[in-house]
Amino acid sequence: MDLSKIAVSINKAINTQEVAVKEKHARTCILGTHHEKGAHTFWAAVNRLPLSSNAVLCWKFCHVFHKLLRDGHPNVIKDSMRNKADLTDMSRMWGHLSEGYGKLCSIYLKLIITKMEFHIKNPRFPGNLQMSNRQLDEAGENDVNNFFQLTVEMFDYLECELNLFLGVFSSLDMSRSVSVTAAGQCRLAPLIQVILDSSHLYDYTVKLLFKLHSCLPADTLQGHRDRFQEQFKKLKSLFYRSSNLQYFKRLIQIPQLPENPPNFLRASALSEHISPVVVIPAESSSPESEHVVETDDLVDTDLPVLPAFQAPVETKFDDLFGTSAAIDPFNFNSQNGMRKDDKDRLIEQLTREIQALKDELESFRLESGRLCQALRGRVNELEAELAEQSHLRLQAAGESEFLKAELDDLRRVREDTEKEQRSLTEIEKKAQANEQRYTKLKEKYTELVRSHADLLRKNAEVTRQMTVARAAQDEVEAVRKEMQDKVKAAQETADRQEREQLDQLQELQRELVSSRVELDSLKTTVVSSQQSSDVLSTQLATLELEKAELVQSLSKVEAELAVQGEELQQVQSSLASERENGVKTAEALQNQLNEKESREQALESQLVAARWSSLQGAVEEAEKLIQDSLVQIDDPAHISCTSSADYLASRCQASIDCMERLHSARDCFVADNTAVSELVRVVTQCGHLVGDTIVQGSATSHMVPVEQADALSESVKACGAEALDLLSHMKQQDSIAAADDCKLKAALEAILTTAEKLRPRGLELQQGELGDLVEQEMAATSAAVESAASRIEEMLNKSRAVDTGVKMEVNERILASCTELMQAIKVLVVSSKNLQRDIVESGRGAASMKEFYAKNSRWTEGLISASKAVGWGATVMVDAADLVVQGKGKFEELMVCSHEIAASTAQLVAASKVKADKDSGNLQRLQQASRGVTQATAAVVASTKSGKSQIEEKDTMDFSSMTLTQIKRQEMDAQVLVLELETRLQKERERLGELRKKHYELAGVAEGWGEEQEGTG
Repeated sequence: MDLSKIAVSINKAINTQEVAVKEKHARTCILGTHHEKGAHTFWAAVNRLPLSSNAVLCWKFCHVFHKLLRDGHPNVIKDSMRNKADLTDMSRMWGHLSEGYGKLCSIYLKLIITKMEFHIKNPRFPGNLQMSNRQLDEAGENDVNNFFQLTVEMFDYLECELNLFLGVFSSLDMSRSVSVTAAGQCRLAPLIQVILDSSHLYDYTVKLLFKLHSCLPADTLQGHRDRFQEQFKKLKSLFYRSSNLQYFKRLIQIPQLPENPPNFLRASALSEHISPVVVIPAESSSPESEHVVETDDLVDTDLPVLPAFQAPVETKFDDLFGTSAAIDPFNFNSQNGMRKDDKDRLIEQLTREIQALKDELESFRLESGRLCQALRGRVNELEAELAEQSHLRLQAAGESEFLKAELDDLRRVREDTEKEQRSLTEIEKKAQANEQRYTKLKEKYTELVRSHADLLRKNAEVTRQMTVARAAQDEVEAVRKEMQDKVKAAQETADRQEREQLDQLQELQRELVSSRVELDSLKTTVVSSQQSSDVLSTQLATLELEKAELVQSLSKVEAELAVQGEELQQVQSSLASERENGVKTAEALQNQLNEKESREQALESQLVAARWSSLQGAVEEAEKLIQDSLVQIDDPAHISCTSSADYLASRCQASIDCMERLHSARDCFVADNTAVSELVRVVTQCGHLVGDTIVQGSATSHMVPVEQADALSESVKACGAEALDLLSHMKQQDSIAAADDCKLKAALEAILTTAEKLRPRGLELQQGELGDLVEQEMAATSAAVESAASRIEEMLNKSRAVDTGVKMEVNERILASCTELMQAIKVLVVSSKNLQRDIVESGRGAASMKEFYAKNSRWTEGLISASKAVGWGATVMVDAADLVVQGKGKFEELMVCSHEIAASTAQLVAASKVKADKDSGNLQRLQQASRGVTQATAAVVASTKSGKSQIEEKDTMDFSSMTLTQIKRQEMDAQVLVLELETRLQKERERLGELRKKHYELAGVAEGWGEEQEGTG
């Protein structure tokens, strides 16, 4: 296919005529996309069209582009995404119009952008949205989250379709037959594509909602059901209204939706759902082709009929004139002498009969054509019914398969349920047995605990007795050892004494021979030794008796210890058996305790999950609030919303305070995850406050200059982005501790700083500074006037030294009038100071001057503003006069400055008169000075106009050498220039009015007029 032919068809389809797009041109565009496998040629042709300046042209472009998205090559959507930004800007531009094709173009462009985004996100969906149930399941990848998101996107898509439907119907006068007019058909034609898309979207939405209700709780999908109910009512009403329009009856068969929407809470209601089928008859696809089709049918039908009617005519002619007449019909002399008049009458009669037969033939041809057309229409209806029945049969087959699969699933579910029921019964029996066993074990354990306590008491008693016995035994052993030691010591002493005695005896026996003299002494010593030996023997016998007694008592104690040892062994054996039973019971109880701890851990994990889920819900809600605020500031309807810098500053401060609480609540949650309630509340409140700050910041930007408005808008958007980033980190459990709120806090502080800068200057002043500021401004005004007067004097001297002739005369006159004006302004300023001094002295009482100014702050700010305006006007007028004298300026600037000075002085006089006494002499002098300023201003204007008329050279208009054509051309050029200047003058006047209005508004904000009115009210 030739690309030039495609371009021609595009230009023919998209034109400025308010008629419907011809089907043959749209079909050529569609075939062209399939031929080149894309939409490059289409966009190359469209980009040359003035879509932004003609609404009808843009409307027909949307219609043709919608057809290409539906029926064109799949690459059309991909090739068109690069123009998405242009389409968005065009939609926003046409959205400023509130009626006509402009509003419809804005809605249609939003629909087209939504359609492209939907198909880019869901590439499985073709452009015409025709899919089977299996393909629809594959599009969601059998994931309930994907089905949930897909349903939301289909809702948004269908919402755009319904908005276009309602927009077209609301733009038409339905009380007249608008569908038969060319303008009405131009608006109604795109709705055919909308009906085709809406029927598929409705069908898929119903199926997806049934699938979601089978997987998710009904409460979770309450929002989906409410939104579906609303769209169902709109779509049903629009289908019904469309089906009654004559235009649609011959182009499309619109299905009717059921009386009531499907009940998604009942799963069997899916079998009652019938997919709406839209049928487009083949011959009624284009309104302009109907007449051609009828004509062709009539010609085709007439061809076989003509011979059938010619035979009777020829037979009748032969019957009247004979066979020879057929051979030579003009040989009238051979008719048996028939007269000429009879022949003429016969010819006329035959001619009338032939004409009647022709009329009858024509009527028969028309009747046969109508019958053929009716039969073809009936055939089309039958084919449509057949297609619908085939679709219903396929749908029924699919539903039967679905029901079979569902029945199998139900059977499996029932079997699983029965198995689970049986297992549950067994588990319950086991639980009862375990409960009984547990009760018995508990009783046994109680008995064991009691017996164990008794045994412990017995063991303690036995241990105490054993301790006493062991202490007695130890004492006996100690006594025995002591006695043995004593016996050993006595034996050793006795042995030693015996040895000593033997030694002494031997010594005595040796000495007995040597000395007889000492015999008596020796005998005495022997006697004494024997006596001591007897005493020792007596003591030894006594010790032996005590030893025997101790041995007997020790044997008795050992016998008792043996008996107690046997009893102790019996007690220990019984205690060991009881201990083993206790250990077993303790193990069983420990197992039960472990199970209980595991259940407690599971419940604890569920509780932690529930806490985290509630936190995630709060974070998601805060994200929705902030996203809604960001969407709201981009809404064109938000442009009319305004706010003050004070309110924005209060919202920013509240948001910053909430961020501090959010930081502390987040730290508490990270340290202890049970403290989630406070974090949920703070997150929700933070979302509300930040969203309100974003909206109020955007509304405040509508009241400030462009540069500051752009900076504030960027700060607001950056704040929203940082808030969403912080909330996205808080949604993840592993990144909540690392979430940094410093960037969001910095963004809020930047907005607060901007708001503080935008606050009115008068509100920032302390009351104590007003008196000083009045004096400073009046002194500055006097200094500015003095400086202006001195500069004018210098300019006058310079002009006298340089200029000559008319120019010097004009400059001297202008500068002299400016000097007089400066002198009058000086007198006015001095009079104003004197009057203000009288006002302060008479009104302040015992208060100081600063306190008086602070008490009357509004009046003081008016004086300050008026004095500033006078000083500024004097400075600007001197600059303008300097440029005029140098020949670089305009006389008009000087006149405008003079008028501005007159207005400023009038403002100063009015501000001074507010609190002045009517009979004050200074007031009279101030009014006289004001009249002097007015006269001086008039003199400046008059001298400026006079000088301008003297200096400007007037061109003489000589038209003698021009021809008629040249004069006509010059006249047309002059008219064009006049119109341009008038248009420019009108625009400048409007601009001046807007500037004055804005100046009045900003001055009111700066000086607090609105607050003063509120306080007065």
